[in-house]
Amino acid sequence: MVYFQRCSWYDNSNEKLEFLEEADMIEVLFGESEAASMKVAKSTVIVSHVNGPTSVWMAGKKTPPEKAFTGWVEGTAEEVVCLGFMLDIGNIKEPVDSQYRKSLIYSMYAQNQYGKSPEIDEELKLTGEVYANELMRLRKYLEDGETIRVWYSDAPYSICGFYSLCRILLNYKNEVHIVKLPEYVVRKTSIISYRNWGEVSAEEYAGFLSHERVLTKEEVRMYALLWAELIEDNSPLRAVINGKVTGVQEDFYDFLIWKRLTCKPIKEARLIGDILGCFQIGMGDWWFARRIEHFIQQDKIKVMEDCENKYARVICIADTLSGR
Repeated sequence: MVYFQRCSWYDNSNEKLEFLEEADMIEVLFGESEAASMKVAKSTVIVSHVNGPTSVWMAGKKTPPEKAFTGWVEGTAEEVVCLGFMLDIGNIKEPVDSQYRKSLIYSMYAQNQYGKSPEIDEELKLTGEVYANELMRLRKYLEDGETIRVWYSDAPYSICGFYSLCRILLNYKNEVHIVKLPEYVVRKTSIISYRNWGEVSAEEYAGFLSHERVLTKEEVRMYALLWAELIEDNSPLRAVINGKVTGVQEDFYDFLIWKRLTCKPIKEARLIGDILGCFQIGMGDWWFARRIEHFIQQDKIKVMEDCENKYARVICIADTLSGR
């Protein structure tokens, strides 16, 4: 589905002319990787006006392709807003732009910064501030009456971000479009399943615009209410259970660690990779790294070969738990 906006201009005789053009939208996403892909998808340039404009990928291409290429999202990278607040974890009674949330985001990104320079560490410390500025930028777009398009999925971080955004949208009358990541897509003879928008490559985004629809005011109120209920609950984690976002305790995903970890030594990175590969739960590697470190401190997981790079450590179940 393609949306158009009515535009007008005046010719040399000062006569008003009107025409329709495809409306650019402010894209809102909830993860760094997916926002980066969207910025590539919206990096376009007009190279021809034969049968309409031709969009050309600008990521390194010096010349346009021989055939008209229409597989990109109209607009520019500046129209992409990333609200990567990780609202599926931590205290959500604190504002999303609070120092608490900024520190939490840093702790997740920085827990395995082996070999990284102080400059990179300082950059990571500013990540929460970057997202806070992105939120301010979005509010400015809303105040200017811009139409926004929200890309979300059932991954906990994404749907929590979407619910939180709906609470903000209660204060605005802007038209809001949504594109929810489908459970799977059929490509010729293959069926492809995605866990979140971060797994979708830049050139694929335009193909999902067929799933775009307008978000009604009633839906905005409903999702905002659901977020208010989650704030009141304020559990340490939020998970999607049977299609519903539910507050859960910190140990909710721990069973996945114990299902894969045995007495046989294994690299921590391999263990986390196995968990993420086998269970499509929408949690990042940083959460499992954090829980593994927690169990190491409790002597429930044993470090067989230590390493400054924590992901390179070789670990196994501690002797006291080997019979579990």
